[in-house]
Amino acid sequence: MSLHGLTDITLGVPNVAETMEYYATFGLIPQPAAQPAEHWFGTVNGGTRQLRIVHAPIRTLLCVGIGADDRDDLGRIGASLQRLGISSGIDGDQLTTTEPVTGLKVSISIVPRINQQPVPPPPYNTPGNIERPNLRAASLLRTAPVRPRRLGHVGIGSPDAAASRRFFTDGIGFKVSDEVKDHATFMRCSTDHHNLVIQGAPVYFLHHSSWEVDDIDEIGRGAHAVLEGHPERHTWGIGRHWVGANFFYYLRDPAGNLSEYFSDMDEILDDQLWHPGVFDVESAANVWGPPMPSSLIEPDDLAALMAGLH
Repeated sequence: MSLHGLTDITLGVPNVAETMEYYATFGLIPQPAAQPAEHWFGTVNGGTRQLRIVHAPIRTLLCVGIGADDRDDLGRIGASLQRLGISSGIDGDQLTTTEPVTGLKVSISIVPRINQQPVPPPPYNTPGNIERPNLRAASLLRTAPVRPRRLGHVGIGSPDAAASRRFFTDGIGFKVSDEVKDHATFMRCSTDHHNLVIQGAPVYFLHHSSWEVDDIDEIGRGAHAVLEGHPERHTWGIGRHWVGANFFYYLRDPAGNLSEYFSDMDEILDDQLWHPGVFDVESAANVWGPPMPSSLIEPDDLAALMAGLH
C-alpha cells in the first residue's frame, strides 16, 4: 500500500486552553508554539506534529493528514479524485483536497513511514507457565506518565456516509476492512485494521481520535491519570472490541470530543488473506467490557452541533 497511515489531525474547539490541558494529561507531548493561534502536540513515534488545536466556535475536525510514499501517489490520488468530480491541488510534496459532504480538509504528504521498534512484552504468569518467578508484575513499577506511541485512527459522522466512503476509497485509496450493518465502515490506509471510521449521522462531527499505547496496562494507567479529579471524562471502557480486536478506553475532552487509548489491534499485512465482514452493532462493539453507552452512537451534544451552537 502506497499510503501508510495518518500523520496529523487538526481539532477546532471553543475552549482551547482547557482542551490543551486535557491532551497534555492524556499523554501527548506539547510543542513550542510556532504561531500564537495554533498549538501542536506530538507522540513518541509519530513525531512532534500529530495533533493541532485551534479555536473554532463549535467542536470540529478541521483537517486530517495522510502519509504517502512518493509523487506518483499524489498524481494517482489527484486523477482518482478528478474522476469523481472532486478538485485537488499539489504543492511540492503535498496534495490537498476537501471531502465534499463534510467539508473536512484532507492533506496527503510525502513523508517517511513511522519506524516503530518492537516493545518487548512484559513477562506474564499463565497456567503452567511461570515467566515471572518471585517478582512483582512489571506494570506495578511503571511510574513515568503514559505517552501514546502514535495517532492511529479517527472516527467521523457524515450526513451522507456512502458518499464520504466513496471519497476515501475510490478517491484517496483507503481499503474497507469491516462494516457494521447500516451504521459504519472501517477503512485503512496502513496495515492497521482501520485508520478511519465513517458512520451515518444527521450532521458532520468528530466521533473520536484514537492513540496507540503499549499494552492494556498503559491503557488503564492513562485512563486513571485522565480521570483523576475528573470523573465526568469517563465514557466507555475498559474492554476489547470485536471489529479491530483492540483493547480500548474512551474518554471525553472538555470540548466534547472522544479520545481513545488502544493497543493490540488487528494488523492486515496481506490484503488477500483478510476477508472483510459485516456485523451488527451489538456484536461489533465489544467482546467483553461494559455495555456501550448511547453517546457512542449519538453524541450528547448532537442537538447543539446541528444548531451550530455549543
